[in-house]
Amino acid sequence: MKRLFVIGILAAAIAPLAAAPVDYVKEIRPILAERCYQCHGATQPKRGLRLDTAAFALKGGQSGPAIKPGKASDSLLVQVITGTHKDITRMPYKKPPLSAAQIALVRRWIDEGAKAPANEPPGSKAHWAFVAPVRPEVPKVISREVISNQSGNKAAKALPLNTQSLITNDSHPIDAFILARLAKEKLAPSPEADRVTLIRRLSLDLLGLPPKPQDVDTFVNDKSPDAYEKLVERLLGSPHYGERWGRWWLDVARYADSNGYSIDAPRSIWRYRDWVIAALNRDLPFDQFSIEQIAGDMLPNATMDQKVATGFHRNTQINQEGGIDKEQFRIESVVDRVATTGYAWLGLTIACANCHDHKFDPISQKEYFGLFAMLNNQDEPDLPLSTADEAKRVADIEAKVSGYIADLFKKEPGIVERELKWETSMTPEQRQAMPQLWREIFDHPPAQRTDAQKLVMVTSFVENAAENKSHQAAIKKLRAEKPKVDTTMVMRESAKPRRTYLHIKGDFTRDGGEVKAQFPAVMHPFKDAADREPNRLDLARWLVDEANPLTVRVIVNRVWQQYFGKGLVDTENDFGTQGALPSHPELLDWLAVEFRQPTPTPHSSSPIPYSLKGLHRLIVTSATYRQSSAVRPDLQRVDANNRLLARQNRLRLDAEIVRDVGLTASGLLTPTLGGPSVYPPIPENAMALGQRKQPWPTSTGPDRYRRGLYTFYYRATPPPSMNVFDAPDGFST
Repeated sequence: MKRLFVIGILAAAIAPLAAAPVDYVKEIRPILAERCYQCHGATQPKRGLRLDTAAFALKGGQSGPAIKPGKASDSLLVQVITGTHKDITRMPYKKPPLSAAQIALVRRWIDEGAKAPANEPPGSKAHWAFVAPVRPEVPKVISREVISNQSGNKAAKALPLNTQSLITNDSHPIDAFILARLAKEKLAPSPEADRVTLIRRLSLDLLGLPPKPQDVDTFVNDKSPDAYEKLVERLLGSPHYGERWGRWWLDVARYADSNGYSIDAPRSIWRYRDWVIAALNRDLPFDQFSIEQIAGDMLPNATMDQKVATGFHRNTQINQEGGIDKEQFRIESVVDRVATTGYAWLGLTIACANCHDHKFDPISQKEYFGLFAMLNNQDEPDLPLSTADEAKRVADIEAKVSGYIADLFKKEPGIVERELKWETSMTPEQRQAMPQLWREIFDHPPAQRTDAQKLVMVTSFVENAAENKSHQAAIKKLRAEKPKVDTTMVMRESAKPRRTYLHIKGDFTRDGGEVKAQFPAVMHPFKDAADREPNRLDLARWLVDEANPLTVRVIVNRVWQQYFGKGLVDTENDFGTQGALPSHPELLDWLAVEFRQPTPTPHSSSPIPYSLKGLHRLIVTSATYRQSSAVRPDLQRVDANNRLLARQNRLRLDAEIVRDVGLTASGLLTPTLGGPSVYPPIPENAMALGQRKQPWPTSTGPDRYRRGLYTFYYRATPPPSMNVFDAPDGFST
């Protein structure tokens, strides 16, 4: 009875909100976009009916107007979505029926006069996700303390009749949005979880590790009012935070330790993984975090770390099979990079425009290849990670090798002729294991080559031609003195830009005409478009530009999903017209703007823009996050999937964390950060499941008990524990 009383008070408190007119842009158009555009959009609308603007709906199709303002029951749209039309079956027939709440919303909008903007753009260009977020006003709600007292305290006094006196704007902003939505549905929030649950939940969410028993006791017995906030700060300051959230981003980056395809050979890219962990631990702002991964090598005076960061787009697969067309698989890598950039930062299925104009979102095939052009001008080197002394020793030895070949060039003139005979005998495939510089010189007629160019060609001849085995043995002996230096895979802008052309039906052998680098017109314009084409660094800056309507929404939604099991938008990689609608659109926009332009809080008078730690702090200090996850019968009837968050969700542990929890509980965990990937024990012959059996040199000593994040990950044959617990497969998108 007390709970029902409180629910009634809540409903009364937000009555002014409930009485507000239906907002077509925010509430009706998203429903039509999700459920109706596929058959009633601009392209071949069924029965001549378009629903991509209210004006088209009023105009109607073969069966007449779809909407009669002020008369919902007489409107064709209502009749078909409710299944009451005498001749037309219930719509949509290709998608699930509208919910009762959605139908009621459409009815109310029509009865209110079907009001919509007069200059509404057609179709997906008007989609909510392409409109830049504006910070909404935080709702004023009854405080959770009052609700808790009334629903759980038998001695609590009845609330005063003037409920407006209880409305406050002192609530945590996240809680205010959640409470306002719950009140509309006449639901009360759940109480806070007990302290043991809270510290375990927070430790697993921020560190991916369970708390130590002594830490649990300390927190449970800490009676200070800021005990929880102190715990949050301690965990955010732990180096294991970067490991937990590094795994989250590495999944987005499709990170693995092997090349993929059938050979699936090992690769050296663990330095990129360590860069992600370190960047998150030092709370590198997300805009800079993004720029360095996409184009760190192009920044002025780029540091070694910024070059390492570009490993993000080297996480594509590499095909090492014999007889392949290397250009085909280079293009496949670029296709993957466009797709990954699209879903990681924009939450869009941009890859759908590779073969044709996107069917549902306003992205043309030409615009797709405009983005492709910015990711098509890169070389793919391995970056040596040497110390200054190591670099000097390597340079000295390479100078000896160069001197050895230069002497041959001077002392043998027949060597140039032999090289010419060798190069002309090569097949096109052979001309492709050769270095880029060699291929560029190859296009020059021999008679027009400079001595420097001839020396480059002779160097390749000496080092690669079978007839030079004695010279190759001498060079190998010189290079044997080089120190062993780790390398990592990076991106580097090519000196000579490649031509980008539209691939007819996605086939790279069918040239549909040159395409210049450009951004989709539906998005914000590129600010610095002067007299040059945008490049990869421009792409990076465009993605995190303040005018971008998608990136901040997509990232806060990805983070939210980790804490609650699902995002405010269920389809984390698709914010387009066929993606899910936000469950709390105002909260999503508030979080997006707050992430980009944070306001001072009790914890920080100078908050940092794009701070991921700040976003984590904001979410985990909310009462919404701290709620009990106990199942409630009243919610099962009204909100079985807990979309409204009247309680916390129960979440499964990630595959790597399952192992980490076991190692921690047994006292075996080796807490060392970073370094090459390791090989914990696995079942015998587990690596024989692919085309070829992969090496698995089982680690000994402390490396045997490292966190799952550091386990060597073959794409084709992942460690069995990763498969069992549904880890992402590490393949390209």
